[in-house]
Amino acid sequence: MRIVLSLSLMFAIMPSAAFASERLGHGLVALECDRGVFLSWRFLSADPENVRFHIFRRDENSLWRRLTNEPLTVTNFTDTKVERGKSYRYQIRAFVGNREIGRSKEVKVTVTGNPKPYISIPLQGKYRAQKVAIADLDGDGEFDFVIKQPDFNVDPYQAPGYWKPSPDTYKLEAYLSDGKFLWRHDLGWSIELGIWYSPYIAYDIDGDGRAEVLTKAGEGDPREPTGHVMKGPEWLLMLDGLTGKEKRRVPWISREGYEDYNRASRNFLSIAYLDGRNPFVIMQRGTYGLIRIFALNGQLQTVWQFEATKGTPAYGQGAHCLHAADVDGDGKDELIIGSACIDDDGKLLWSTKLGHPDVCVVADIDPDRPGLEIFYGIEPRRQRDGICLVDARTGQIIWGWDKPTTHIHAQGMVADIDPNHRGMECFAGERDFPEQRWLLNARGEILLEGKIPTLSPRAVWWDNDPQKELLIGSRLIHWATQKELLRVEGTLVGIADIVGDWREEIITCVDGELRIYTTTIPTNLRHRCLMQDRQYRLGVAAMSMGYFCPPQLSKFDLP
Repeated sequence: MRIVLSLSLMFAIMPSAAFASERLGHGLVALECDRGVFLSWRFLSADPENVRFHIFRRDENSLWRRLTNEPLTVTNFTDTKVERGKSYRYQIRAFVGNREIGRSKEVKVTVTGNPKPYISIPLQGKYRAQKVAIADLDGDGEFDFVIKQPDFNVDPYQAPGYWKPSPDTYKLEAYLSDGKFLWRHDLGWSIELGIWYSPYIAYDIDGDGRAEVLTKAGEGDPREPTGHVMKGPEWLLMLDGLTGKEKRRVPWISREGYEDYNRASRNFLSIAYLDGRNPFVIMQRGTYGLIRIFALNGQLQTVWQFEATKGTPAYGQGAHCLHAADVDGDGKDELIIGSACIDDDGKLLWSTKLGHPDVCVVADIDPDRPGLEIFYGIEPRRQRDGICLVDARTGQIIWGWDKPTTHIHAQGMVADIDPNHRGMECFAGERDFPEQRWLLNARGEILLEGKIPTLSPRAVWWDNDPQKELLIGSRLIHWATQKELLRVEGTLVGIADIVGDWREEIITCVDGELRIYTTTIPTNLRHRCLMQDRQYRLGVAAMSMGYFCPPQLSKFDLP
């Protein structure tokens, strides 16, 4: 079972022998709550197992004072001795035995008597973000934000009511963890206002300690009289994450050969460690038919290409997401493109030939089986196996729904939410029949039918137990008790462990503001930072392109 905007530690954090994508600090966060001020911080992969923490505080006119009598083994603390109207600064200091091995920078909080359960990042205007990319742009060990605005989406599908001319252009905007605005990049009229025209990600590709921003781009205004963009140069741009200036560009995958405008307009970006050591950029075009994939190194040089043409096993097997995961245990990432898997060398590893999945989640769903599994909900009509669990190494079906399905829709859900069943629970359902929605355990047994009002509930580690909680609409609930833990506002743009301890943040956007909701529930459970699990980190990297798919750890048990 399983159970994050502050400042980094001043001492050097060396990458562990295992994966470490960034040189993270301890992510100390302080938030007013109804009990006082709640603090939490990261337990890093580089921290020795016997590390302990002391809490220090000072107000505007005092010296540092230690609040803890004994060093803490946990990574959260509530300061109950605070006064309304006063401001406090906090710092954690790490110890091994009696030896101090480092201290954090300061974080400040003012006690207002009106606590808010989120950190606020003001935006440059009264708009909402459609997407957010999370990465360290300035190399200070904390996660920053690159949003895409406005929150507007055009689907390339050409049936009435789907596609419409773009009323504006997308802008990428970068903000530091403390809210400082860095830059804006206008994608222009060559990129239509839709998710599938505009994939972008933020990640440190060239190894300089600061993340780059990669985005699909075009040139000029190539719109047809109808508003469609069907011609003109297309590029993959690499922007400097700190300045927004272009570092390099290479051609995007050609439109030529795709069946129609809809199918040519489906574009993806992701990151994978194809050699087990270095991040590679994955560029894909196509979902429902022809699929082409390019793998690029840190200099954006092509290292391999893959093509699924009509009549080949991977043709039309694409999903609305692109997962990187080590499915065969060789230390190198494979690409799960949907109902097919591409090996680290660019060759097809397997294809289920089930067709396009709306639900496609890669995780250690059944911990009693070796390796990873994939939970699928297949969109096209099927007589059987429209919902199924597949071995991620071989593509073999472990169990499948033995009844017909017509249109399994949206992203579903995979998470351990029920302590009475070993492994993760899996949820999927029909688009057109609300009563046909199923919550199953890791062995495919039905736990609940119907009754869940959304096809994409979101699971979040939030409280003091190893199970996740469910975000359904604006309500975060504890599944076993149905107790409401939180109400959120705004458009959901991400879920990730970005500040504080191992529990996750819920990232939303209201007009003019990015909000990072973070828990203030004490916990006696200590786990390593989730962002230092490679599969989880790459899942977070992919959140800013395609449909939002919550990140998943590479192991069932928390690190």
